[in-house]
Amino acid sequence: MVKRRVHVAAAAIIREDGHVLLARRPSIVDQGGLWEFPGGKLAPYETGFEALRRELREELGIEIQRAQPLIRVHHEYEDKRILLDVWQVHAFEGEPFGREGQAVRWVPQEELNNYPFPEANHAILRAVCLPHDYLISDEEDDDAVFLGKLERALRDDGVRLVQLRAKSLDEDAYLKRAEQALALCRRYQARLILNGDPALLEHVDADGVHLPSRTLMALEHRPIATGKWLAASTHNPEQLAQAATIGCDFVTFSPLRITPSHPDAAPVGWHDFQQLVETAAMPVFALGGVTRGDIDQARAVGAQGIASIRDLWK
Repeated sequence: MVKRRVHVAAAAIIREDGHVLLARRPSIVDQGGLWEFPGGKLAPYETGFEALRRELREELGIEIQRAQPLIRVHHEYEDKRILLDVWQVHAFEGEPFGREGQAVRWVPQEELNNYPFPEANHAILRAVCLPHDYLISDEEDDDAVFLGKLERALRDDGVRLVQLRAKSLDEDAYLKRAEQALALCRRYQARLILNGDPALLEHVDADGVHLPSRTLMALEHRPIATGKWLAASTHNPEQLAQAATIGCDFVTFSPLRITPSHPDAAPVGWHDFQQLVETAAMPVFALGGVTRGDIDQARAVGAQGIASIRDLWK
């Protein structure tokens, strides 16, 4: 059976207080009764953004003033292949309501998992809940210096997603630092991701774990509970596919550019990076020679944002 292709534009409308607008699918349609991000199918010759503006005007009675690409999700159902072209709406005119009789609701981000969604929406949920910069900590021998730099990033730069990378520390020293970093991240309502073996979460109740690519490729299934974030380092299409197979929530992909730490690694560049991100089944952070100044470029080609050591860990 040849599956029909469906191209849908969808909106992640997020208020300043972190609430996200959801709409409920009518009971008489496919997957009726489930909640979703508002939007609809593209008409002939429409771009994703043009369709988004039209659909939100027709469905919610609002006019988009400013929006930015968030994520593109390819998903296969039994009877169709769907492409969700998702935009984050930053500003709009009007007060959204269900013009077609559908229920709409503002939902806090931390409660989104309490709502039933179509399967294709799961990657969007991850993207909505993630920031657009991902701090990877640098090697620091002194705990006080480490904590000072971490607090500066959290307090002054507004970092809200941190990976604790400390290859030079032994396990006891790493766990001690992880507890200190976790307390600091909690103070600033940031998430802490541990780098290394998933068993680290048995000792420190961090928000998740980031797998090195070698560990990623050795796994056959997701190694931690779904209530924690699972991330991984990827460098090629095979690793991206493996991350999807074991259910990673997001990944980094590197190197985008040549870096001093890996001068011999061939950079992928923005064009090829865009092709790789298009096929990924989860949010992807660009890593390698990027800075916060590259966030808009990264998002324009489909990434969640950027991950960095040098630019964010000063």
